[in-house]
Amino acid sequence: MEIEIGRAKRGRRVYAFDDIAVVPSRRTRDPQDVSVNWSIDAYHFDIPVLAAPMDSVVSPRTAIMIGQLGGLGVLDLEGLWTRYDDPEPLLEEIRALPEAKATQRMQEIYAEPIKPELVTARLAEIRASGVTVAGALSPQRTQELYETVVAAGVDLFVIRGTTVSAEHVSKTVEPLNLKKFIYELDVPVIVGGAATYTAALHLMRTGAAGVLVGFGGGAASTTRATLGIHAPMATAVADVAGARRDYMDESGGRYVHVIADGGLGTSGDIVKAIAMGADAVMLGTALARADDAPGGGWHWGPEAHHSQLPRGNRVHVGQVAPLEQILYGPSPVADGTANLIGALRRSMATTGYSDLKEFQRIEVVVAPYRVD
Repeated sequence: MEIEIGRAKRGRRVYAFDDIAVVPSRRTRDPQDVSVNWSIDAYHFDIPVLAAPMDSVVSPRTAIMIGQLGGLGVLDLEGLWTRYDDPEPLLEEIRALPEAKATQRMQEIYAEPIKPELVTARLAEIRASGVTVAGALSPQRTQELYETVVAAGVDLFVIRGTTVSAEHVSKTVEPLNLKKFIYELDVPVIVGGAATYTAALHLMRTGAAGVLVGFGGGAASTTRATLGIHAPMATAVADVAGARRDYMDESGGRYVHVIADGGLGTSGDIVKAIAMGADAVMLGTALARADDAPGGGWHWGPEAHHSQLPRGNRVHVGQVAPLEQILYGPSPVADGTANLIGALRRSMATTGYSDLKEFQRIEVVVAPYRVD
């Protein structure tokens, strides 16, 4: 539905997760009978959770922990662990920075060059634990570092930016040819973010195994304030799920996974993301609240220390419980920030659905939630 904004401009009405709710069906189930398993390519996971490649969320140690708990930890290969032999003192410094100096000092810290030997060492550390290995690069760094990443033995390769397009145009640099790159690579690639039907469809045509959905929606992002760009997530996920459906018809049955990435602060948001068509979710803030997360109660993404135009903040999210409790409970709070998987199971059981693919077909209603 388009709304007239003014005589010269109309806009489509779109929805965030807070604007919608799922509706029970005619049956209920026992939570223990519900399956939340997820697979992408040859890799199988107990839960549909990817930990976002942010230094406040994923270190080699927490990537291993998340893998052992049934999810997938994605290491930021442009983060502190690939710039410094021992990033712990710097993490401690970032946590202690006064607000007025945080952005500038983080820019200085992240100006240290990435060391390919550290990329290799960090991925080897994760691989030695026996869990699935995933690393992320921005589109700008992919050409430079992907050979090092693949040689280190990565299982899933993530190309993640604020937005990623299959048709980047530049007069000064040779853009990354995603279709050629993915075709020649020996590992599955997850790419994003995308927030529209058309953008997602073009990314799917590159051969990507999964598409990340989201643009400037996370708790630490200021993209809407700095660039004026924002994509409410309920509509974005549904649009990209529509692209997946149409691409399946176009390609003769090739299925591309839709992964919601942004605006997923609580278990209810995870429920709604899957209800709107996501196969899995990439979590930042939700996992940064873990006692054992590297951020120690603080959260920031790569946008927070961009050298020219920072589009994010270091934000205090607090500490709720250990990582295992954040995922599996028991929850010490009643606000949807712990026992995320237990809540997903409970919602699916209460509404009568037995697995994630079924749950994507659940009825939803537009029901804006307002706190007075």
